[in-house]
Amino acid sequence: LLKKQEEFRKEYVGNVAHELRTPIFALQGYISTLLDGGLYDETINEKYLIRSDKVIQRMTSIVQDLDAISRLESGKLKMEYTTFNIVDVVKEIFESQEYLAKKQNVTLNVETTLPKQFMLVYADKMTITTAISNLVVNAIKYNKPEGGSVRIRFYDMDTRFLVEVSDTGIGIPQEYLSRIFERFFRVDKSRSREQGGTGLGLAIVKHVVEAHNESINVKSTLNVGTSFSFTIKKPSYDKNNSL
Repeated sequence: LLKKQEEFRKEYVGNVAHELRTPIFALQGYISTLLDGGLYDETINEKYLIRSDKVIQRMTSIVQDLDAISRLESGKLKMEYTTFNIVDVVKEIFESQEYLAKKQNVTLNVETTLPKQFMLVYADKMTITTAISNLVVNAIKYNKPEGGSVRIRFYDMDTRFLVEVSDTGIGIPQEYLSRIFERFFRVDKSRSREQGGTGLGLAIVKHVVEAHNESINVKSTLNVGTSFSFTIKKPSYDKNNSL
């Protein structure tokens, strides 16, 4: 067991170093060029500053995701359960990703069998928002090059809702489905890095869902699309109609 833990630790540290090495070297190159006179060259100074800013944003995303998954795994992330409307959360996520969706020529849709006012859940709003946002961003980024759609459906399951995030994207090979929730695992490493992913998004989703004592599943067909689904509790009311 100790040997396995040590191997896991080494692999984890190696992955973190690998993820940070590329942006750090790129940033060093941009800054060195600017300090060597490029700062006063109008043909490159703005271009290199913009590139530096993008690299810093990527490094910030990596650090934020590492912090999030570390707190989730250690149990140090305090869960604050509240009652909120899950459809409102999805609409806010769609609004925040509207630009990316238009850029990728992807339409965003939400479907439910119940009126919106009945779509109340009892969960930690911040982490659930993060989880759904990660699934939506992935679904947009890995849609087909010519465009497609991302759809969120809600199914009534008595004391819970089943949340399904599906896309019409490139799909995931069956042999990789069991590994996609692993930290830093990528089906297509070159395309993932080009898209700006940290390789931690789905691992965070799984930890968030499991922190709520729920489960997540995935189904995928190559060149047809991928579907992630997880359950989330509804509020429970006592006989006095209070939580």
